[in-house]
Amino acid sequence: MEFFRRLKKNCQPDQLQAICSLDRLPELCDSIDSLLDQRGESGEIYCLWGSFRVNRERIKQGVRFTLPGCPNALAWTITAEPDAVTIHCTINRSEHDPDFTESIDQFIDDWLTGLERAISPDK
Repeated sequence: MEFFRRLKKNCQPDQLQAICSLDRLPELCDSIDSLLDQRGESGEIYCLWGSFRVNRERIKQGVRFTLPGCPNALAWTITAEPDAVTIHCTINRSEHDPDFTESIDQFIDDWLTGLERAISPDK
């Protein structure tokens, strides 16, 4: 399954990569309660689904986060486009329980809200 959100804000890729660091995950997404551990570009988070290892990778135009131990292979990318920031989240199923799907929608909405605050902190 795929989930998308677009934030109509201008943001350069290097700015987005700086904003989306592991240590800022709880600040950027209310669905992520805490960063429990960090070693370079990997760590462990506690989020609405429990505790998971997380990896961060710089990619062209943004960043990708993966939860390699997640049974649904949850991953999300945040990329800068000329007129917007795109949040794209995937899981390894074509269908899922409606409650879980709703929790992913909330996760992506929380990212949208957090990125808006981080990109335009004066608002």
